[in-house]
Amino acid sequence: MNDVPLSAIAENVAAVRERMAAACRRAGRPLAEVTLIAVSKTKPLVDIQAAADCGIYDIGENRVQEALAKIPHAPPQLRWHLIGHLQSNKAKPAVEHFHLIHTVDSLALAQRLDRLARERQKVQPVLLQVKLGDEATKSGVVPTALPALYAAVRTLPNLHVRGLMTIPPFCPDPEDVRPYFRHLRELRDALQSEFPSDALPELSMGMSHDFEVAIEEGATLIRVGTAIFGSR
Repeated sequence: MNDVPLSAIAENVAAVRERMAAACRRAGRPLAEVTLIAVSKTKPLVDIQAAADCGIYDIGENRVQEALAKIPHAPPQLRWHLIGHLQSNKAKPAVEHFHLIHTVDSLALAQRLDRLARERQKVQPVLLQVKLGDEATKSGVVPTALPALYAAVRTLPNLHVRGLMTIPPFCPDPEDVRPYFRHLRELRDALQSEFPSDALPELSMGMSHDFEVAIEEGATLIRVGTAIFGSR
């Protein structure tokens, strides 16, 4: 783990926000449309507190178990985002503790989350994860299967699909990732055309090295870890 001084976290947050604002200006978008999620995977609670002190209240974790060790001791106003693959045996604590689950990629998982949310008498916000590359290690529904999955999940009464999420292949040049971000936006727009009464405002895409391009292509949720907390 590469420990970054707490003072550097504040400087990093300021730099990320400047980059966000510049990307929004280029895209002609208001900065308020984009939420910065600080990804705290492997990072200690003191780093999360430092981010919260800078006004970041959306925190992303890849693993449910790691988040469960932090959430009880973290500032209560934080909103926790599950951005890693969700195994069905971790669905219950995910529904109990996460503000938004970004990684729903099958009807079976959605049905389990719906049942657990019903037991808790809540409506769980989720995103559908779309696999846009051919990497075997990446999860997600393939684009051709997305309309059918969305059509099924939208009928589950205790889930609220807010939009789509993707983790594109890593490309050293962020411009090479642009087509993947554009594709996700086009997939979302197609769903909205097919289901005009539905609201699908969220696009979760973009990380430390490419979030500016993601913002230019319509991202509303960017997942930034290294640029805030340093390398893992």
